[in-house]
Amino acid sequence: MREILSDLVAEEQHLDQFLQTLTERQWKTPTPAEGWNILDQVNHLAAVEALAAEVIAEGADRLAREAITTVDDWTERHVSDARGRRHQAVIEGWRHARADVIDALSRLEPDERIPWLYGDMSARSFATMRLMETWAHGLDIKAAVLGRFTPLPEDKLEEDEEDPLADTIRLRHVAWLAQATLPFAFAEAGEDYPDAGIRVEVMGPRYQTWRFGSEATDQVIRGKAGEWCRVAVQRQSPEETELKAIGDAAEVALRIVRCY
Repeated sequence: MREILSDLVAEEQHLDQFLQTLTERQWKTPTPAEGWNILDQVNHLAAVEALAAEVIAEGADRLAREAITTVDDWTERHVSDARGRRHQAVIEGWRHARADVIDALSRLEPDERIPWLYGDMSARSFATMRLMETWAHGLDIKAAVLGRFTPLPEDKLEEDEEDPLADTIRLRHVAWLAQATLPFAFAEAGEDYPDAGIRVEVMGPRYQTWRFGSEATDQVIRGKAGEWCRVAVQRQSPEETELKAIGDAAEVALRIVRCY
């Protein structure tokens, strides 16, 4: 758990630091998520972290009390309820809630089960899901300010300039999650997941190669980790990337992959 929690904290701090550069007016900037501005995005993160901490502490009974009919309705409900709050209060709420989650997860073994919106999951997968969601909503927030979801090529950056959208090695967790949840994505799409599975081979930052899935399968997706992850969180379409699918099932996977 130590590695994933360390990377989760780093991802949250990275987004927090970006938010600290915003003016009060920028917090009201619309994001690519229809009807949501930056304040709404952080409101959402804060609400989910707060519920997550309580569910880890209290179990399925706490989740049941939330009376969630659909995830979309629940999401819109808690975002709407928080509108009108000042951004200072929102970001402080997010900081406290995410700290509670980290503390709670640090006391669990990686394979301990946690009830959640789409069913029980291991503590390790739960932490990975929190990192994925922080990163994905961070993309929306940064896109609202920068006008893009993807990092700039290195030759477009000034010397010592840092791109807030630059991919990091923390993406290996998102890349793993996207491959691990392919059976869920196939089920949601009404498709049959191949018995031999689907392998994902992607190139991460610093020329690291990450491979997930069985070596025995002939269904393979290859490309850049950043593109695979952005497609998996529905911030890019496969057609906007250089990702390659080998095999019919891999082609379907590239079209329907989703982390949630």
